[in-house]
Formats: sequence, C-alpha cells, structure tokens
Amino acid sequence: MATGYSEDASSYSNGRFPVNSLLVVYPFVEEPAFKAAPGGAPANVAVGISKLGGSAAFIGKVGEDAFGNILANILKKYNVDNSGVRFDHNARTALAFVTNGADGEREFLFYHHQTADMLLHESELHVELISKARIFHYGSLSLIDEPCKSAHLAAMKIAKNSGAILSYDPNLREALWPTPEAACEGIMSVWDQSDIIKISEEEIKFLTVDNDPNDNVVIEKLFHPNLKLLIVTEGPKGCRYFTKEFRGRVPGIKEKPVDTTGAGDAFVDGMLYSLAFDLNLYKDEERLKEALVFANAYGSFTVTKQGAISALPTKEEALRVRVKAAL
Repeated sequence: MATGYSEDASSYSNGRFPVNSLLVVYPFVEEPAFKAAPGGAPANVAVGISKLGGSAAFIGKVGEDAFGNILANILKKYNVDNSGVRFDHNARTALAFVTNGADGEREFLFYHHQTADMLLHESELHVELISKARIFHYGSLSLIDEPCKSAHLAAMKIAKNSGAILSYDPNLREALWPTPEAACEGIMSVWDQSDIIKISEEEIKFLTVDNDPNDNVVIEKLFHPNLKLLIVTEGPKGCRYFTKEFRGRVPGIKEKPVDTTGAGDAFVDGMLYSLAFDLNLYKDEERLKEALVFANAYGSFTVTKQGAISALPTKEEALRVRVKAAL
C-alpha cells in the first residue's frame, strides 16, 4: 500500500517531529532540554500500516540535513518504502514546537518558512511507486503553496489513473495557511476527487462556518456524488460513517489519554488496513462497522503512550484493546 504525501508539521506531539519536520517539545520553563522524535500525519499512517503487517510507501521532501536523514531513516527502520523521499540541498527541514495539556491535547507552534517539504516538484515524483498503490492517502498541507501543490495534484492524478482509491484526511493546521479562507479553499480543492474522506468534528465546524457537526444535514452537504465513504471522527466517543446506501455510528473505546498525537492517523491506519484487504468494504455495513471498531481500537491504544510513531501498536496489541473493550 502506498500511503502518504509530503505534509510538513501536520501531526506532532511531545517529542515527535513529522517525517519532513523537526519537532521540539516544551514547556520551555520546566524542561531543561528539548527532545525530538519522528512523526507527522502521512508518515504515521505509513508506519502504522507497516506495523499492522501491510505494505506502505512514503512520498515527500526533506532538507539534506541531519534531521532530514533521521526522518528518512525512521521510515526505513519500520519497513516503509522511502524511495520516494527527496532531499533538498538548499532548504531546511521544518520545525514544530508542541506542548501537551493534562488531558493529552496539544498546542502547536510552527517554523515553516520556505522549508523543504513545500519544495517538492512534480518532476521529482516517484511515478512507478505511486502507480503501484491500491490506496493513495494524503492530507491538505501539501496544497498550501507551489511547487508542492502541483506535485500533490499530479500524484493524485497518477494514482487515480492507476486504479487506486484516493483517501483524504485534511488534518487542518490553520496556522500554516495564509488565511482561514485560503485553508478552506485549499482543503476543499481536492474534496470532490477523493473516494474516502476522514474528517473531525472540529474540521466540519471550520469548513461549514460553525455549523453543527452533529447535524446530518450539514454532513450531507459535504458528501459529493463520487464519494464512497465519509467518516466523522469524534475522539473517544467513536465515529460516524456515511455512504450512499447507509449511515451509522460506532462507539469509541475510552482510555485515559497521555498524548493524543497521532490518534487520528492511527484510526486511519486501522480503517485503511482493513480496506486494503477488501476494497468493497464500504458497500457492506456490517463489514464496515467491524473495520471501524478495529480502527477505534487502534487509535485508542495510541493515546495511552507518548509519541506518534512510537505509540503506534501492532495488530495484536490493538486486538487486545478491542477484546478488552468488548468485555
């Protein structure tokens, strides 16, 4: 499974930098030193798929510096194909500072000016790698600026023409966009091309100008004619699913949160892993619900540990969480 796209500081937490960014952790006052570790939304998804026993690849760009090499190597460590990673000689790997509250939720501070992740050119795409994908997963941050935006769109076209399912998690980071209007426009620019979309309640509020994310009428407005599956995640409460034929809800698995970084990406892992084995999963409600129960379990395990990639469980660990929740 090929998954991922260059997505700078999209999913970070205490001690994690994304696959194309360096993450430094604080509170500054209490911490005598900073800690760095790998993460980032598409990279998290790629590693999670590999940990589950699937095949994953990553496409993106990093600076040719120590951090860029660490980030590329962490993918290799977890058996993710990193042959699509490019290095920029003139730009640095981006920085993201993150703090966690008592409830495990995060706040972000980004250093993201002319960094390598946004400088991926269409000519640098690993076309063969993309063409092999059964599922092509991406976020929205690579749509912020050129040349990465054109590369992103080209990669989507290659994947679609090769028969892949296009999976989209907008992963809103409003601070990285020039304006809220630009963020909304950028996120929605590839909406109608996506086959599967995972979105949070907060993102629904943002995209629909504070409309109630629990209102199914609001959700239906986001359901485009070619969409196969729309998932609305609700954190520990679970998720809702919408297809052309049916809709419903799968309850979550409550765990005491230590760090919520990567939980949404882990949910995507569980969902896409199941989908890779059954590309028509979204057509059968019972099979879909079963896959989403597993996705909830995979995501809930992640919040019990520090880190993003480091917190991603194996399939066996996620299954134990699922069994425990059923008791």
